[in-house]
Formats: sequence, C-alpha cells, structure tokens
Amino acid sequence: MIKAIIIDDEANVRADIKEKIETHFKNEITIVSEADSVASGIKVIEQFEPQLLLLDVHLGDGTSFDILQQTTFKDFNIIFITGFDTHAIKAIKVGALDYILKPLETEEFINALQKVTTQEKKESHLEKLIEISSEYFSGVKNKRVILKTSDNVYAIYEDDIIYCRSEGNYTTFYTQQMEKIMVSKSIKKVEEILSEDTFIRCHQSYIVNKKHVLKYNKQGILVVHLDFKVPVSSRRKDYVLKKIFN
Repeated sequence: MIKAIIIDDEANVRADIKEKIETHFKNEITIVSEADSVASGIKVIEQFEPQLLLLDVHLGDGTSFDILQQTTFKDFNIIFITGFDTHAIKAIKVGALDYILKPLETEEFINALQKVTTQEKKESHLEKLIEISSEYFSGVKNKRVILKTSDNVYAIYEDDIIYCRSEGNYTTFYTQQMEKIMVSKSIKKVEEILSEDTFIRCHQSYIVNKKHVLKYNKQGILVVHLDFKVPVSSRRKDYVLKKIFN
C-alpha cells in the first residue's frame, strides 16, 4: 500500500482527491495525512515519510517548491495539483515532473496515479528534477532543462543547446560539448520546455538557439556555432530573421 499525503490549501480540492483515491485506488493508495501550508506540509512529511505527495503549487505561506527544498525526507514520488498557471506548469515540465490541472478531471487523475502505482520504484534522480524545476520557477537567469533518454538523465543548461532536430516523435539536442542527446519527445513538446525568448522554431523539424546563430545565407540556412547548418522554412523566414537580427 502506497502512503500518500495531500498538501493543498483548498479543503474542497483535498476532499475531491480523497474521494477519487477511495473510489479508484482503494487497494493501492492510503492517505496518511493532509496539510494546507508549507509549515504543516513539512511537518507531516517528516512525521509520516510518505511514498507519494499530491502537491498544490501555491500555498498561503509559500509554494510547494519551498516544501521540497526544506524537507529532509525526500524518498517519495510527486504529482503536482495546479490551477492554470503557465509559469508553474512550465517549471514542472522543465523538471520532467508530473502534474494534474484543476479542476480535477477523473480520467487524467487516474492516468497520473496509475503511473505511480505500477512503477517498481520512485522516480530516479528526483532531487535533481526538483532542483531544476525550482530554479526555473524562481526565475534563475541561466536555466536548465531535464532531458531523459533510455539510458541517462541529463541536466542541460539552455545556453549549451545549439539547436534541436526532430524525427517523428524523437528529438535530438545538439550541444556545445558536441553531444547528441536524443529524447522521446516531439518537436512541439520540446518547444514547450525551452525559453521562448531564446529558442526559435525556424522550421517544421528544427528549433535554434538564437544566441548561437552566426549568420543567415541566401540558401535559407542559418549557420550556427561549430559550423552547424540549420534550415529556415520559407513561411517562417521573416519571423525568424526578425527575432534573431532585430
């Protein structure tokens, strides 16, 4: 039985979560405690040492990232429960963590919790994922993103990414360290985790880091750091050149 704690400052949301777990996960998950603030959240985590946290992002006395940074016990999985806060959602995605939007949709809720109940162990490298999400949420200047491959988990600074190239549902990141990191994400999903002011979708299959662009030639090609060539689609040309060179 998985021990879970709900931390949310809305009593009706906590009640909704409990009802859904009682209905759909009665034999897999037990709620051992609840909390409605950062202070009470830290207290019950240390007391009950749960295997799963269901966390609201914004609490009355801070955020769930404050809890995750301050608690000494960290041997758990996390599912964020959040309203439509684009910054919080992007921070969660950047750290490759799971979330459910309020109001809670039953099928989405079940799918998210099934991932936890069917996996053999907690998310690997959890502390690093939390660290990256928390950095992004707090507005750190030199942002990082989590990239998961079949063999490794990478924490990559955005400034080190030169460009990304997609092939179907896979995207390869090309870095200054000459690494090629292929992840199981479409170019659209990759676009969602990168900073909009730095990365530009210049082609159906390419995203480029404008900081690494050296020039644009008449063949419709961006020449970037390490002499990589990145194509620009004709319909995106005006937009791309304006974003990079203006």
